[in-house]
Amino acid sequence: MAIAMLMANALAAWPRNPVAALIIGPILAVAMIGLFSIAGQRVEHRKVKEFPRSNGVRHVLVGTGLGVLMSGATVGLLALFGAYAITGWGSVSGMLAVAGMMCAIAVSEEVFFRGVVFRLLRGLWGTTVALGISAVLFGLVHLVNPDASLWGAFAIMIEAGIMLGAAYLATGSLWLAIGVHFGWNFAITGLFGSVTSGSEARESLVTATSSGPDWLSGGSFGPEASIVAILVCSAAIVVFLVVARNRAKAN
Repeated sequence: MAIAMLMANALAAWPRNPVAALIIGPILAVAMIGLFSIAGQRVEHRKVKEFPRSNGVRHVLVGTGLGVLMSGATVGLLALFGAYAITGWGSVSGMLAVAGMMCAIAVSEEVFFRGVVFRLLRGLWGTTVALGISAVLFGLVHLVNPDASLWGAFAIMIEAGIMLGAAYLATGSLWLAIGVHFGWNFAITGLFGSVTSGSEARESLVTATSSGPDWLSGGSFGPEASIVAILVCSAAIVVFLVVARNRAKAN
């Protein structure tokens, strides 16, 4: 919970200047990966396998594409049902600032929740228990966001907690999960102009409004609290788990 509070405070002070954001975000992401690798080698005395050089760029790009595709499918369905509508243009600079911010968020959250929490719990109690507990914890920490709700936390538990854990299992590295996490957050906030996980609204490429019942639109928590997002991400969970199972059999 302390980590969630620190992240909330950091986001509140995050620079709106796109140049500053695009510099600070990647620097923080690289620093987090470096600290994780050093801690693994010097504290845990293990070979850090979560950030392999082979296929790293490809997995990040594929993950980012999948994240954008899933968020696009979610917003598209919400628009089809009348729960989302674009009202005008926002700003490219706002979109770029969001990209820098989401870069830092995606890496830091994946390193901690999948690279540390899930991995350690998996070593103690196995994959299923680790996936469940880490997902619950991931959902709960989002309760500190300004417009958080128990339903929103439950939705995040499924859409991110379980889905990103499954993405980690599918490849055995954090690159794919980071890409998916970044692509989803960036598109929802920076492209489609919606709130992410009940956090403060940001400037984006377009401006938009949501309407309809909270179970459909997501309400003040954003599209992530929509049943549509849960269904879209549940489909991705199935695919990732099938890939993970096949990967386990092959090894």
